[in-house]
Amino acid sequence: MTTSLHPSLDELRAEAIAWGRRPRRRGSWYVTEHMVRAMRAYGWTIIVGALGQPILYLLGLAAGLAALIQVPVVDRGVAVDYLVFVAPALLVTAAISVASEEMTYPVMAGFKWRRYFYGFNASPLASPQIANGVILGAGARMTVAVGAYYLFIWLLGVVGLETVPHPETGWLAIPIGVVAGLAFGIPLMAYAASIEDDKGQFALVQRFIFMPMFLFSGTFYPLDSLPVWLQWIGWISPLWHGAELGRVATYHAAVPPEMIAVHVVYLVVLSLAGYLWGRRLFTERLAK
Repeated sequence: MTTSLHPSLDELRAEAIAWGRRPRRRGSWYVTEHMVRAMRAYGWTIIVGALGQPILYLLGLAAGLAALIQVPVVDRGVAVDYLVFVAPALLVTAAISVASEEMTYPVMAGFKWRRYFYGFNASPLASPQIANGVILGAGARMTVAVGAYYLFIWLLGVVGLETVPHPETGWLAIPIGVVAGLAFGIPLMAYAASIEDDKGQFALVQRFIFMPMFLFSGTFYPLDSLPVWLQWIGWISPLWHGAELGRVATYHAAVPPEMIAVHVVYLVVLSLAGYLWGRRLFTERLAK
């Protein structure tokens, strides 16, 4: 701030530069704040929508089916209660459901319908910071949804003291779910940034990517129980990789250490590749 009643041109220039440097330094967080504040208008819809489907599947299909068959799942030679087996995969599904919402139409709106990305870009914010803010905002929503879902399954006793050999690791399912959600969402954000007109592309993603991934990624039964010609869906699916890591965290599934490394590396590489692609597209479109 200047102390003179009549600041000089140099003082005004220095003050303007100081105000400009702050967004440059914290720009990603400013965009994140905007995205999170925008979510507050439909906060309850977000929570109900993100949790509704996994909880309905958990109570309806998982709990109902488990009550009917009353047979544990044999996971890598170890018998596991059906709810305990299904819960980590549905937790990851909650994060991916958030990604499928936040990384599609809101991104399209920022470029085409509401065009607020161009408003951000007209300020000292850089294009990569806008992409970062979209990712961080979606990650914040994922964290809330996954955390609430974990609390729900904990109250049900699915990850409680009696079902988990080492309950102190069960909470790791929360960051695992967020990472898996970002591994799906960041490439989807990049794809959304590449679309000029909405011609039903996002509906196709839901029908032909999200739903097959949900059904054939070892969500309700071990992946190796599927025919080999269907198992490839799980191999390339971030849901399966996240679910496997979640099962290690919640009930110490017998996953070999080298496979744990494969799951982690796959999710990180998928996120990084999507981020580099998305950052380039944000820069190119906002430069027009």
